[in-house]
Amino acid sequence: MIRFERLSKRYGTITAVRDLTFEVRPGEVYALLGPNGAGKTTALRCLATLLRPTAGRVSVAEVDVVADPIGTRRRIAFLAASMGLYERLSARELVAYFGLLHGLSGRALDDRVEELVVLFGIDGFADRLCGRLSTGQRQRVAVARALVHDPPALVLDEPTLGLDVLSGQTIYDFITRERRRGKAILLSTHQMAEVELLADRVGVLTRGELVAEGTTDELIARAGAPNLARAFLELVACNR
Repeated sequence: MIRFERLSKRYGTITAVRDLTFEVRPGEVYALLGPNGAGKTTALRCLATLLRPTAGRVSVAEVDVVADPIGTRRRIAFLAASMGLYERLSARELVAYFGLLHGLSGRALDDRVEELVVLFGIDGFADRLCGRLSTGQRQRVAVARALVHDPPALVLDEPTLGLDVLSGQTIYDFITRERRRGKAILLSTHQMAEVELLADRVGVLTRGELVAEGTTDELIARAGAPNLARAFLELVACNR
């Protein structure tokens, strides 16, 4: 569903991502881990058509992101770490606006917006301007906005950023439900507990290269570590 094939991205003499190859299958949560500056955000932005790869290929449901960026955007939900909400729109208006951009209209749009408002607990502040929302409230609206067109692939960069435990659980439940519906979900996070709870497979990225891949149990065993957090530190240290 989501496929990276020897993706490289360079900025002048700096290589942010080098020969990155992995795939996310339908009905799978794949967690991409890495320290700050490892190249995770660059890779995700190439996937989301925000950056053009220097070399290699990225595709979603067999659609090449460079050859058909509009088709790619129809097939993915991209939640960026920076929310970028329009502060003068209400939460409900914002989600509806992005639904319109994705071709929804009429009763189908209204029903989808209300479904997401209820699903993510937005109903208590749905008609409040986004500029007056708390960080956690803004994050829930950002998630709903990204998912309004119900695409087959989800790309989630720190989806529980700023959320309390209960709100975070809402996101976990949603990810679990979407996996059961057959969605391919690429998750980038620094929260190891999230990875252990949600991920079917994990990739570890450092210095722009994928240095390890497998289930959480496989990575823990490979590193000889007691848990995923320790395994991650060991794998990154070994590949500096």
